[in-house]
Amino acid sequence: MPPSPNLIATGKTESGRETFVLNLGPQHPATHGVLRVKLEMDGEYVMRAEPVCGYIHRMHEKMGENRTYAQFLPNTSRIDYLSAMHYTHAFVGVVERAAGIEVPPRAEYIRVITSELNRISSHLVWFGAFLLDLGGFTPLLYAFDDREKILDLLEGITGARLTYCYYRFGGLYNDVDEEFLTGTREFVKYMRPRLDMYRKLVTGNIIFKKRLEGIGPINTDMCLRYGATGPVIRGSGVPCDVRKVEPYSVYPELDFDIPVFPEADCMARYNVRMEEMEQSLRIIEQAVAKLPEGPFIAAKVPKTVKPPAGDYYYAVEAARGRFAVRLVSDGKDIPYRVKLRTPSFANLTLYAEATQGMLLPDALAVMGSLDLVIPDIDR
Repeated sequence: MPPSPNLIATGKTESGRETFVLNLGPQHPATHGVLRVKLEMDGEYVMRAEPVCGYIHRMHEKMGENRTYAQFLPNTSRIDYLSAMHYTHAFVGVVERAAGIEVPPRAEYIRVITSELNRISSHLVWFGAFLLDLGGFTPLLYAFDDREKILDLLEGITGARLTYCYYRFGGLYNDVDEEFLTGTREFVKYMRPRLDMYRKLVTGNIIFKKRLEGIGPINTDMCLRYGATGPVIRGSGVPCDVRKVEPYSVYPELDFDIPVFPEADCMARYNVRMEEMEQSLRIIEQAVAKLPEGPFIAAKVPKTVKPPAGDYYYAVEAARGRFAVRLVSDGKDIPYRVKLRTPSFANLTLYAEATQGMLLPDALAVMGSLDLVIPDIDR
């Protein structure tokens, strides 16, 4: 039985056994970056987990208040570098909402296509790294091989493979060509059988299932108390997805489902992300088929954006959950206030409660199931 969490402050359990402190990170592969988790242990059991943030803090919000709107645009892809398209989408979205800029339909469809490709790319990194945390090396090689195909496609139109700055206020940096569209269609056909292969290789593996099923239960109440979103809350049975509950861009014109698993354990969060990749393929396929002709950027976008004074908000469904930008403008070309609501920070805050009384190897599985990106926490 796991030990009682009482009397942690004295360094002893109720039975009088002494506890010890174990530092997980900030230089540990399981934390996927410079995150430190201070663990108070009773043998192999976690008595208390205290995440220690700030090792890579870069002051993005303060930088947003010292640069023009256009100058801050490249920062957004460096907050969560695995979900860069979504973060840039949120920032251009809030500026467009504030300044009253109309985005051409073609640009919105291309934003959706590139965002969903980026979502699959991000989930593939998580998939490979998660299996590596659990002791499996082979899936990482398959996942990164598939991810390279997405990076090749996005590099062809953006010139970058990771930190994209492709979106612009009112549209896009440049239009997509037929090579990109053909390559995207081919990738959709290629990726579906690969997802089936992943299910046979990993999802149905009895060792993998025993490692995750029933481990790390995070119920709906815990998600709501800590503000958890994305695959974490959908793995707890709540169909909350910004693309559906607060529709933006052209998502209302596309048909897709929100994967939900009620088991609320590590396996449920794994299943949500694997099903999300299938749904992203559905979205991409429809968006490419419906892609309209027309301009890729609005005709009249001011060179210097000065939104009217006011308080503005825009949210998107990023790979890790709800990312939102709150923008306060005083009518100048530099924002008065930029507040970033990042999903990784909210998802990390429940880690201490979720892992209390848990075996250390299981606590690492829970951390992997949260899919944390550390710069997204230390923004």
